[in-house]
Amino acid sequence: MVFDFGFEHSDYLSKTYNIFYVAVIILGITSTSIRYYKNDDFPKKGVVVFDLISVLFSIFVLIRHFVVLDFQILESSVIRDNWLNLAILLTFIRESSDIKISIDRTILNPAQLFILSFLTIIVIGSFLLMLPNATHSGISFIDALFTSTSAVCVTGLIVVDTGSYFTGLGQTIILCLIQIGGLGILTFTSFFSYFFKGGSTYENQLTLNSITSSKSLSTVFKTLKYIIVITFGIELVSALLIYSSLESSDFKGFSDQAYFSIFHAISSFCNAGFSTLTNSFNETGFRFNYGLQLVVIVSFIVGGLGFPIVENIVKYIRYSVKRVFGREADFKPWVLNLSSRITLITTFIVTAIALVVIYILEFNNSLAEHSGFGKIVTALFTAATPRTAGFNTVDTSLLTLPTLLFILLLMWIGASPSSTGGGIKTSTLAISTLNILSLARGKSRIEVFKREISNISIRRSYAIIALSLIVIGFSTLVLSLSEKNLSLFDLVFETFSAYSTVGLSLGITDRLSELGKLVIIFTMFVGRVSMLTVVVAVFKKIKQKNYDYPTEEILIN
Repeated sequence: MVFDFGFEHSDYLSKTYNIFYVAVIILGITSTSIRYYKNDDFPKKGVVVFDLISVLFSIFVLIRHFVVLDFQILESSVIRDNWLNLAILLTFIRESSDIKISIDRTILNPAQLFILSFLTIIVIGSFLLMLPNATHSGISFIDALFTSTSAVCVTGLIVVDTGSYFTGLGQTIILCLIQIGGLGILTFTSFFSYFFKGGSTYENQLTLNSITSSKSLSTVFKTLKYIIVITFGIELVSALLIYSSLESSDFKGFSDQAYFSIFHAISSFCNAGFSTLTNSFNETGFRFNYGLQLVVIVSFIVGGLGFPIVENIVKYIRYSVKRVFGREADFKPWVLNLSSRITLITTFIVTAIALVVIYILEFNNSLAEHSGFGKIVTALFTAATPRTAGFNTVDTSLLTLPTLLFILLLMWIGASPSSTGGGIKTSTLAISTLNILSLARGKSRIEVFKREISNISIRRSYAIIALSLIVIGFSTLVLSLSEKNLSLFDLVFETFSAYSTVGLSLGITDRLSELGKLVIIFTMFVGRVSMLTVVVAVFKKIKQKNYDYPTEEILIN
């Protein structure tokens, strides 16, 4: 399918592909049937339903292809049958998920596996974007690598315009890279593998437990299920709301409007910032569409909260509803856990402060063309998008200098842990702030909501802050040497945006040299996987020793 869709072919080769497609579907039906005949253990209900639907759909597609449409087996595949392609995709998911994959932790630790999975997808994505049919006029490897990295790392920085430079195939490849990058390829493969096989090795569970931050091994696949369901559920609702908020006159037809809605629903929830519009939402017909902007805002804020937080919120809402209707008689403390409370409060405070500051600073500047409710929505969009979303409804380069400096801070803070966003994370900011307040009060511990923050959390937060400044400083230094024709502030802004996987730019991305693009690629990648993860992957862990050295204080202040 990659070669079929990616290249132009002769009629002979197209006919060969058509024969191959039909053979794959027939083999898929046969394979599924043999699997049920040979296996003594009957699969679980969900697998049976999927297999039944896929087999019936495949048979329907074959009948439709040869009987209803009267296509011959040697018919040129220039007459594309999308139903046939969907049947092949279902067959591919089913057969590839049945392959036994065992993760050897003695070869790769979870951090190394996590980093390697992102590198693999980025490289594959780069070559897919270089397919002749993916662009209108071809693309260099460095630009393809930049675009692939930006999509997989859900950043949104672009060196070529997504809407006009890439074809429908190219945009779909970018969309798939965004979705895979937002969730992680290990999430998809592990979920489908567990779904069809009904189990996994203990070693695989240990690795996934580390990557998904599950509470215990028993909840690993439950967490994966929540991630998949929450993601596709929110993206579906967002797509429907975006579609209903659009004017049909701005699109060529239903399919064009539907694709726009799906693309921006996925891009917004994954905090990717990619848009098929040249100037994001700062375009005629979209700049004053406040309903669309509110949907996008809610989508990328929820995506930036993190899957564990969203799961905990859903659990809390269910509990509260049951309490209201009398279905839950017993009171349960701490249904909304400490992480959720800290994240939600920090997110609200940061967003509220950002809204007020930007509303005041930009009242007579970028907000001047809006009035009343429109000013508030536009200010909220501008305040929330630096927290790794990357969309814009105003021209970023025309914002006042104080606003841009404040946006630098917002980009550095970023989203929340275990989310699709980047930055140092809201929890890191909260712990650092609480630590300052504790020191000011002369307390030796950080206490909040009648709970004490663990020492490892405090150490992690300061390590993340220090490493982020090191990476941003190093990248800015190299850029200042390689891009002497660009202003230092523009380069600093670009670096902050890349590290925090935001995607906002002052318009210099496409003017970077090849070395400059490589620096931004490195910064985006490190920002997505976290520099702390890179450090953990590089250094070998040592076993804990059962002793303590004498403690001494070092002069700090």
